[in-house]
Amino acid sequence: MSTPTRSATDRAPSPAATEQIGGAEDCTPHPESHAIGEDVAGTVSATLKALAEPLRLRMLSFIATAPTGEACVCDLAALTDVSQPTVSHHLKVMREVGLLTSERRGTWVWYRIDPDYRGAVATLLDVFAPAALSVTSRAEADDAAHHITGLADVDASLDRLSERLAARFPELPEPAVRRIVRESYTGLARTAKISAHLVPLTERFARQRLADATRPADARPQVLFLCVANAGRSQLAAALVHRYAGDRVVVRSAGSTPAAEVHAGVRPVLAELGVVDDAFPKPLTDDAVRAADVVVSMGCGDVCPVLPGKRYEDWLVGDPALASPAGVAAIRDEIDARVRALLADLVPDLDLTDVS
Repeated sequence: MSTPTRSATDRAPSPAATEQIGGAEDCTPHPESHAIGEDVAGTVSATLKALAEPLRLRMLSFIATAPTGEACVCDLAALTDVSQPTVSHHLKVMREVGLLTSERRGTWVWYRIDPDYRGAVATLLDVFAPAALSVTSRAEADDAAHHITGLADVDASLDRLSERLAARFPELPEPAVRRIVRESYTGLARTAKISAHLVPLTERFARQRLADATRPADARPQVLFLCVANAGRSQLAAALVHRYAGDRVVVRSAGSTPAAEVHAGVRPVLAELGVVDDAFPKPLTDDAVRAADVVVSMGCGDVCPVLPGKRYEDWLVGDPALASPAGVAAIRDEIDARVRALLADLVPDLDLTDVS
């Protein structure tokens, strides 16, 4: 018996099949073109592993926010109940991966963040850490709170708000008022959790911006506090200025990347200072910088525009979002001392007696 032969269609794939095969080959992923290299991943993971320990992160944040930018073992031992040799071990781990440098002076060794890592450490503490806390908090919150229906007709509400504010600020053209109202709404909406609150917050934010835009040259001193999230440090500083100076100093606060809400650990402290509903994170705007006499940066890097004729200060203060209740109190006290010094310079005749 002869062996059966295969037909032409059995021997070769059809054109359609060829297209499918070619298409599959074209869609094959090329990991090496997107993923970081193995050597780089190994180096980075070793550094991250060195940081994957709560006490080391606390030590790093202490050094990063220390007034002199350095700390010794005796300073860091106060953070925890562990012995000084244990503290030295943790510091050695971070030094070995290049995060820290050390210098012996007498009987003590002093540690600093390596200059090449300062920007990365600032990003870790000021951006990544608050984001991690925010995501965790959002996951644990009641889902219903995130699905409250907002206004059905936002445009109409913003138009009415624009009309009211245009009447309140007649020195500005109506189109300019309308633009500021819309920009204020958009800026707040980017991080808002509950849209039903947006229009009232927009009105308060827009009023501030319009007041800044129409500020006379001989007005009261004005201070702008700027941090990353506008949810902790800058809110505390603004509240303390208002507490001591009242209406004699105009104070604003803003964030380069504003959070959705004020940090939970900061809200009780603000309440003690008399701030209940007034504190909400706001984005940085050019008009806030232009209106300010003093701009105080509190860990936001170089995002603030530098304008001539302004006084700029950089306050190296810990982030209360990452602190314990005792840590928040200590940060509040440190900001308090700095605020008093600033006000003594801006308003020399101001009575800075502690207000109960």
